[in-house]
Amino acid sequence: MKVLMINGSPNQRGCTDTALNIVAGALAENGIDSETVWLGNRALRDCVGCRACRKLNNRCVFDDDIVNRILEKAEAADGFVFGSPTYYAHSSGRILSVLDRVFYAGSAVFAGKPGAAVVSARRAGTTTNLDVLNKYFMISRMPVVSSNYWNMVHGNRPEDVYRDEEGVQIMRVLGHEMAWLLKSIAAGKKAGIARPEIEEKIRTDFIR
Repeated sequence: MKVLMINGSPNQRGCTDTALNIVAGALAENGIDSETVWLGNRALRDCVGCRACRKLNNRCVFDDDIVNRILEKAEAADGFVFGSPTYYAHSSGRILSVLDRVFYAGSAVFAGKPGAAVVSARRAGTTTNLDVLNKYFMISRMPVVSSNYWNMVHGNRPEDVYRDEEGVQIMRVLGHEMAWLLKSIAAGKKAGIARPEIEEKIRTDFIR
């Protein structure tokens, strides 16, 4: 089994990456592999709602070597952890641009697979950040993995994160919970427990 992680910080080896590495360590203790995709620090295109992806079989028409690579890896992944720093009490613009495109083009490859959000901040804004990222899971029929507190770490540098003992524990527990859920899902499949059938989606216009 394998968990795909996304580092949504323009700082490749910063606090967000540190948090993801702690989760990865706990996963490894449980025999679960992980891979981290860094979104880089170049400008990234956002979703323009062109709907061309509907004809491209889970691919975005804008091939920038990020979104479609994530979609390819997502097809083979069993679970996901999305990490973001906190900017103005919100997720980074780059991870939101990527996730908008990834989920609009290929949400079907995520359905039924556990997801977790991990956020970092020097001080505040983390709960809003978490709320935004969790909504991608909740609209895509994905089990949301939690820890013993909200999935956040605090610090301005990686060494600060390691001094946040509670944050380190939260990440470690999150990794163990993700591993347990992945193994539980695998055991359920082996026992013949099927996922609920997909109902035809109802779309309601609230303007009356």
